Amino acid sequence: MEPCGEHYDIPCAGRRRYRNFFYRSFIVSLVSDERAKFADVSPTIAFTKMKSPAEIVASTYATAETKTSLSLTNMILLGFLAGVYIAMGGTLATLAGGGFGAAAAGNPVLPKLMSGIFFPLGIILVVIAGAELFTGNCAVLVPAAMQGKVRWGRVLLNWGVVWCANFLGALFWDYFLVYLTGLMEPEAFGSFIRTTAETKASLSWGEAFVRGVGANWFVCLAIWLATAADTMSGKMMGLWCPVMAFVVMGFEHSIANMYYIPTGMMYGAEVSLSQLLLDNLLPVTLGNIVGGALFVGALYGWIYGRSRR
Repeated sequence: MEPCGEHYDIPCAGRRRYRNFFYRSFIVSLVSDERAKFADVSPTIAFTKMKSPAEIVASTYATAETKTSLSLTNMILLGFLAGVYIAMGGTLATLAGGGFGAAAAGNPVLPKLMSGIFFPLGIILVVIAGAELFTGNCAVLVPAAMQGKVRWGRVLLNWGVVWCANFLGALFWDYFLVYLTGLMEPEAFGSFIRTTAETKASLSWGEAFVRGVGANWFVCLAIWLATAADTMSGKMMGLWCPVMAFVVMGFEHSIANMYYIPTGMMYGAEVSLSQLLLDNLLPVTLGNIVGGALFVGALYGWIYGRSRR
């Protein structure tokens, strides 16, 4: 039987049924928000439409020009929002992964897995709602700078301002929405966030740096996949998988640590300010730059930007 209406709408009551319920309900749930855009394209084509690697690199040029031309005020405000969004994801991940207690001793990957499942909320909000995230910008701005489309000075300015604004946003969330509300007061959550903060702060400089490389390699690949997708569902899936992977693997993300370590300190973690800034955030940030700017932005920019000259 044919469906009612022009597209894949719910059939008229009492008259028609789906010919293949599973297939069609799956397509409806994923592409309903894109019907107008793909009105003349079959559902299968609409669902699989994406940019090629060369097109991803080319699309970063306009993005880089927009980001580097932001006013200082907008750059700070959007950076503040990104810090808040990443802290939101971190809070959700803490609550999801911190309640296992003794059960985690026999299966230590379980808290990491649960945290990884929920942490990507932050980067999904950054990309889809719109915000300036330092770690993502490490990759996105580099191909355009390599091609001379934006100045390196503007890239470095963006990185510096956005990093600081991310820190302010994360601290705002940490104090007002986590500490003052007592979200981590239950012992299971408080113990989890303290242990997390102390573990991160105790990493050697070299270990923190290398873990920072791994984290932002994944994060910037997530940004690349989201750029490739033309649908909201595609962008969300592209962001979710790599970010979930870096959390489960235990890599270090500088902006995420602006949530985890200060929140742990507020709840009694034995971490000093110098440990936060010099022993963790500094090496992790440098590692994030290498992982994102070099292994994603520069490599893809050199391969596909060079071929388009």
